[in-house]
Amino acid sequence: MTGAEAFNRGNAAWRLGDWAQALAAYGEAVAQTPALAAAHLGRARCLAKLGEVKSAREAFAAVLRLEPAHYSAWLEAGHLCRQIGELQQAAGAYQHAINSVPTRHEAYLGMARVLPLLGQAQLGEQAFADALNELAKSEPVADRRVKQAVAAHRMGQYRLEQGDAAGAVSALQRGLQALGTAADLDEPALHEQRAELQIDLGEALWRLGQQDHGMAALTAASSARSEAALARLGALSFRLNLWQEALAVLRRNAQLHPDSSSALWNLAHLLAECWQMAEAEQVLLQAQALAPMPGARSMRASMAGRRGDADTALAIYRELAAETDGASFASSAAMSSLYCDSLHAQAVADLHRQLFAPWGVGARSRQSFVRAPLEGRRLRLGIVSADFHHQHPVNIFMQPVLRELDRSRFDVFVYFTGVSYDDQTRLAQQRVANWVEVTTLNDTQLAKRIDADAIEVLLDLAGHTGQQRMRLFAQRAAPLQVTYLGYPGSTGVPNIDWILGDSVVTPEAADGLCSERVWRLPHGVFCYAPETDYPFPVMTEDMAHRPLTFASFNNVPKLTPRTLRLWAKVLEALPDARLLLKAPSFGDNSAVAAFSERLLALGVDLKRVAFRGPTGLTDMMAEYADVDIALDPMPYNGGTTSLQAMWMGVPVITLEGAHFVSRMGASFMRAAGLPEWIAHDDEAYVQTAVRMASDRAALLKLKRGLRARLQARPGWDVVAYTRAIEHALLTMAAQGTKGH
Repeated sequence: MTGAEAFNRGNAAWRLGDWAQALAAYGEAVAQTPALAAAHLGRARCLAKLGEVKSAREAFAAVLRLEPAHYSAWLEAGHLCRQIGELQQAAGAYQHAINSVPTRHEAYLGMARVLPLLGQAQLGEQAFADALNELAKSEPVADRRVKQAVAAHRMGQYRLEQGDAAGAVSALQRGLQALGTAADLDEPALHEQRAELQIDLGEALWRLGQQDHGMAALTAASSARSEAALARLGALSFRLNLWQEALAVLRRNAQLHPDSSSALWNLAHLLAECWQMAEAEQVLLQAQALAPMPGARSMRASMAGRRGDADTALAIYRELAAETDGASFASSAAMSSLYCDSLHAQAVADLHRQLFAPWGVGARSRQSFVRAPLEGRRLRLGIVSADFHHQHPVNIFMQPVLRELDRSRFDVFVYFTGVSYDDQTRLAQQRVANWVEVTTLNDTQLAKRIDADAIEVLLDLAGHTGQQRMRLFAQRAAPLQVTYLGYPGSTGVPNIDWILGDSVVTPEAADGLCSERVWRLPHGVFCYAPETDYPFPVMTEDMAHRPLTFASFNNVPKLTPRTLRLWAKVLEALPDARLLLKAPSFGDNSAVAAFSERLLALGVDLKRVAFRGPTGLTDMMAEYADVDIALDPMPYNGGTTSLQAMWMGVPVITLEGAHFVSRMGASFMRAAGLPEWIAHDDEAYVQTAVRMASDRAALLKLKRGLRARLQARPGWDVVAYTRAIEHALLTMAAQGTKGH
């Protein structure tokens, strides 16, 4: 085969996205024809796609040795350097590209991205203007408008990724101006391009707190007809907590494109996320009838978990984790195991270690990090989280801690991996000196950024929940790594040195369940100190005489078979009592029907059970006025929900289990000075419910004073709690203690 034939074969494989096969063909072309610069360029592109950075740079250099003014080689070498954080080299490569062909716009755009990161924002803005000016010379005029709009759109998206929402608005508005007014957009393609710009403009405005203008942009974008635009709009609307609007957009998308399996898939996925399982299953089947859906098994696993069938979810996720290298499946399997009635604490711990042990292979050593002595300066603390947004538990608990952190002792960096932004995101940004948008960075790039920032302690706030970066921690991105708050138990992930717990959720006798060393906070693992004022219910004497109402406001995956059996026995022992179940799932009639059937099979009279669907957080808190006693589920206790119940004057009956996730309720009730509300087996759980319900006057007295009781306890003092966390992190850093 000649060099030209091998080169053509490489091009064919490239067009199919088969980077490995293309690389082999281009390599053969280079071997046959060493002076073929295009083949060297093909190799460089494939190596970049495959993440072989060093080899890709060498291949680009080979092109440039043959053709020193090769525009594409300089341009793409600049892109590669920018992606790996070599910003000076990237700027130099872009400048070479500009010098080679000053009439091309792409290198100006690359320069516009890099220069602000080098502290040269004004020159970056000029480079962006230069790019648009070169495009303004394009012919014909219609092409010119589209090209300028596309370039401005790309710049707006990039600025948004970097956290520069104001800069993104400026770029996106320039793109809309290039397209002209809506009346000028007779061509469908121009109309769709405008809609795409408006989607990102809506997000940028939303991040700036200009929700009204953002909503106007998103509403304008909803007139799009293309599947891609509507899919993006639906996904963004969901991230912005506009669930109903997102569903409306994706339903319209499916109606406009009834033969599109991807349109139906997106709708099915969103329905499942909105806890509408019956319709989600129906739409998923429609998508599968049109085309194979590789993600169907994982969606069904998620749906099984949301329906309360943790065993099925775990089985599917374990199969998927074994079949693929997908980190998300292993983490989903780990998360599912926490809900399983069928697994004891040691089995859960063993599963976590088994799933994640391979992730630590080849990890960076602690000794390889070079940091200045800590004495006499602030500790550089990195926090990795995606969850600083409204109603998320991590946000609820961390905002007061961020507010109280001693800036004289800590230099705080938040590495934000999320995609949801609202007023709480902006509040968190204001509370830290260094807010770094890293959603688009892969683990290698993020590790390099963390090291460049000289982080000494890296704090994980996600564990195996959504948008986590556990593989980053497994490969060690900082000298000391700690997990806290986001995951109710040991992660099982190598190279996480410490977990923050307390003497109840992580007793010394259970240290073997944790792959990390345990640091026990003195008064409780979590401190609930809400910054929103939730009016305390007015509790009249009539409350001592109404039918006693037990309740759970926990998501349905926690309503396991054992939990429902326990609650059925409580209702049997107290025939005049009622049960209120509130969860997002119960906005779906099929979920109500499923749990009604389960309770009926346990002998529960459904006239004694009320189901309520989701409401806003303020309304949900007010609903605790209808509740006398909260019932904690097993094995996955309520976390935020239990603390919210107590804050609103509702004590919690809990059963103390064997590991972190099943001991949270006991931690909360002990911290509140109410150990008599803790049971140690199923029989005692029912007896505790009967005992606490028997004296309604005493119960009402406790309820009336419960918030004041909590505020007087050290476990609810967020200033002292923050000092305890600071002491833990500073001591860990000073000792440099290794994990297991």
